[in-house]
Amino acid sequence: MTVEFGLLGAIEARIDGLLVEDLGHSRQRCVLAALLVDANRVVPTEQLVHRVWADRPPQRALNTLYSCISRLRRALAPVAEEVRIARQPGGYLLSADASTVDLHRFRHLVAQAGAAEGDEHAAALLEQALGLWRGDAFASVDTPWFNALRATVDQERLAAELRLADIRLRHGHHAELLPELSARAERHPLDERVVGQLVTALYRSGRVADALNRYEDVRRRLADELGTDPGPALRRLHQQVLTADPDLSAPAPTPPPAAGSTARPAPAAAVVPRQLPAAPPLFTGRARELSRLDDLLAGPGGPGRAVVISAIGGTGGVGKTWLALRWAHAHLDDFPDGQLYVNLRGFDPTGDPVPSQTAVRGFLEALGAAPSTVPTDPDAQAALYRSLTAGKRLLVLLDNARDTAQVVPLLPGSAGCAVIVTSRSRLTGLTAAHGASPLALDVLGDAEARHLLARHLGGERVAAEPEAVAALLRHCAGLPLAIGILAARATMDPDAPLADLAEELDETQTRLDALDTGDLTADLRAVFASSYRALDGDAARAFRLLGLAPGPDIGLPAAACLTALPLPRIRALLRRLQAAHLVQEHTPGRYRMHDLIRLYAAERAREEPAGGGEEALPRVVDFYVHTAHAAAALLDPHRDPIPLDPARPGVAPLELADHGAALDWFTAEHAVLLSTLDVAVEARLDARAWQLAWALETFFDYRGHWQDWVAAQHLAIDAARRLGDRFLEAGAHRGLGNVSTQLGRLDDGEAHLRRALELYGALGDLVNQAHTHRGLGWVCDQQGRQGEALDHNERALALYRRTGHRAGQAKALNNAGWLRIVLGDHRQALDHCAQAVALNREIGDRHAEAGAWDSLGYAHHHLAEYAEAVGCYQRALELVRGFGDRYGETEILGHLGDTHLADGDPEAARLAWRRAVAISEEIGHPSTGELLGKLGSLAPEHPADAPGRPTAG
Repeated sequence: MTVEFGLLGAIEARIDGLLVEDLGHSRQRCVLAALLVDANRVVPTEQLVHRVWADRPPQRALNTLYSCISRLRRALAPVAEEVRIARQPGGYLLSADASTVDLHRFRHLVAQAGAAEGDEHAAALLEQALGLWRGDAFASVDTPWFNALRATVDQERLAAELRLADIRLRHGHHAELLPELSARAERHPLDERVVGQLVTALYRSGRVADALNRYEDVRRRLADELGTDPGPALRRLHQQVLTADPDLSAPAPTPPPAAGSTARPAPAAAVVPRQLPAAPPLFTGRARELSRLDDLLAGPGGPGRAVVISAIGGTGGVGKTWLALRWAHAHLDDFPDGQLYVNLRGFDPTGDPVPSQTAVRGFLEALGAAPSTVPTDPDAQAALYRSLTAGKRLLVLLDNARDTAQVVPLLPGSAGCAVIVTSRSRLTGLTAAHGASPLALDVLGDAEARHLLARHLGGERVAAEPEAVAALLRHCAGLPLAIGILAARATMDPDAPLADLAEELDETQTRLDALDTGDLTADLRAVFASSYRALDGDAARAFRLLGLAPGPDIGLPAAACLTALPLPRIRALLRRLQAAHLVQEHTPGRYRMHDLIRLYAAERAREEPAGGGEEALPRVVDFYVHTAHAAAALLDPHRDPIPLDPARPGVAPLELADHGAALDWFTAEHAVLLSTLDVAVEARLDARAWQLAWALETFFDYRGHWQDWVAAQHLAIDAARRLGDRFLEAGAHRGLGNVSTQLGRLDDGEAHLRRALELYGALGDLVNQAHTHRGLGWVCDQQGRQGEALDHNERALALYRRTGHRAGQAKALNNAGWLRIVLGDHRQALDHCAQAVALNREIGDRHAEAGAWDSLGYAHHHLAEYAEAVGCYQRALELVRGFGDRYGETEILGHLGDTHLADGDPEAARLAWRRAVAISEEIGHPSTGELLGKLGSLAPEHPADAPGRPTAG
């Protein structure tokens, strides 16, 4: 068997070309990736924990790690001869052929290209290397170690792309390179080599004015943003363009050294998104509409045109989604790069439509974009989405759209993609402005409706009662949803005559309104009512309460709390409701209703209050608040807790195992939790609304859901004011100040933090005043006001000391020490750093202690106290080597070399820097180039003593 590991995109493994599906949750995949990066080298256990969990390890980190290792061994058991994960003294060793890991293969191919003779061979190797990329390296992983490594590997990728572009420019392929070079310049607007390649290609394509404009643009941006001018190479190129230097003329085109684009090549075995829901099992008819879809997507313009499926009159339940899914599943092979799907909930009776930016972010995650690389601006997110879909053949299904404005940001920019939009609206703006081709979908004809009912009930039963069948179909009026519900009702009682069901429908004269138009020809409320009346009392009560539940779906534990029923009982009732086609288990353990059915269930809940139903919403809100609070504590165990009233009787919050389980729960319940916030506000459960907004902060910060964070904190402020609780209002202002600062809205951030400080001051809350001062220090530091930033951190430190808040003291000391070094106050920085060392030793945080020793040495260095600086660095090295922090060891060795050189000992500096380079090249530390530059600045001991060849030591 052959095995391949993928790190240059989503973390994956393939055996004989088939994806290994049971690699586990995201943290388990992180463990695999952390071992693969150092394949065939022992990774110390503490370093492995740090790589995967950073400073937020689960409470039983080693046990969790052992479990992950054990499950990975089981998943890779078929290739146990080729891949082994073995426990070694102090750590773990993953043994495997390095060529099976795409990251190592990429680096090897790039190195081969550097040594290749001739452009053709080099280009072929670079094309092969770049073809290994499937997206962002370690997609969706967000820890400091992986983020730093991703940045390094991204630079390696960019260097390979630039070298390949140079080769292609030398061979006269400037015209075909222009789109790629333009896109790269947008991503790297201040990279002078990138801009230089684009200027060259524009000039050689006869676009001299555009070339000069591009140069002027980068010159202006460098001056405005960095206060500098373009470098000599770019200035020389500018002069060549101005003087029409013959040396800049386009060479005669030669056959391309290698075929294919280098922007985002897709390897044959690339992982692709497969988001389509299951194909409809009893789809009937629609041959004309399916043929029309074939014509639209194969007509002028081909794949890439947006196709709108719109029901006449905007009727819900007519089968738009089923038609789209049937066509999509029949054409999977036409879209080798995958399918994206989102339910935009344009007409959801329980909440607002899904914002476009939320849908875009979901697509970015599906396409492998790491959270740390996603910009905060919605327009920039949409631009990144178009970049990731460029050159791909994707099917994008946008289900249940509200209007054109909701759809437009989700349209890919590549003509290789096909888009299907379903909506109750006609979306004429999409047709007029974006060339969409409308497809009007009517109800089923008599023959198709009868055939659909026969497929549900069987031909013999339908043929036996022609008059009853005609009456049933008359009530359904060709609406597939209504036919399905009636059929489910009849199927549950196969011995009952269909005439009884038809008679029951005749007695019901009410009509479901609350639709966009008043022309619904099917008596849908009568259909729903007949199925509802067939339920027993417990199932009917559960149905009514489910209509009130917040969010697009509900998990089994939440449903149990909503209904105040034990898990086995609600599971049985949900099965009964699913058999009646009143709910759908769309993913294991999660249930949803069609929006029309949900609307009817909510009506029944209002008109027939369930026993104890007035407590149903508060119960389910309690469930989400208490579970979110526990999950937040797992994500950040050092955050100050908030007081939380006990949950109501009948509420059993989930007990989550660890940090990874908490993050998975937040991710699965994200949309539900946002809806729960709204429900809590509407129900005037203001304390619970504030508590839920607080509990969501860490998750929003972790995943980069900045806009959700902002909206939640605004709701929290309003809730606190209604309660008249200044403590809660202060906390919401502090949260809003933090997220505003994160978004770069520094004036807003400062205003909210100052309001929080004012409120905490009036309350005499010293600890939260200290937290807020640290937040204000962050704002000031971002604004370049380091003196004020230091003042805020010194105030925070004083308050932390008064209250005995040791974790806060450690943070404030570190901040203050760093700021004093930046400000040149090295003697005072020395005092702060020494205190930080002592406090961290008290607390027992060895990682923080090592950092404090490093900072202390840095302060001594700036005071020319070189012997003391060396002693501090040596102590820091002992600590980081003890727990295997090779990243920190690299940085400390770099500082140690600086101190030796300043002390007049270049040979000691050389030794420290060589050791640093040896480690940094192994782990991909971003300072490798800087360290090599320092080595190169030293005079070699003898000719063989070349920089960049570290010796052992």
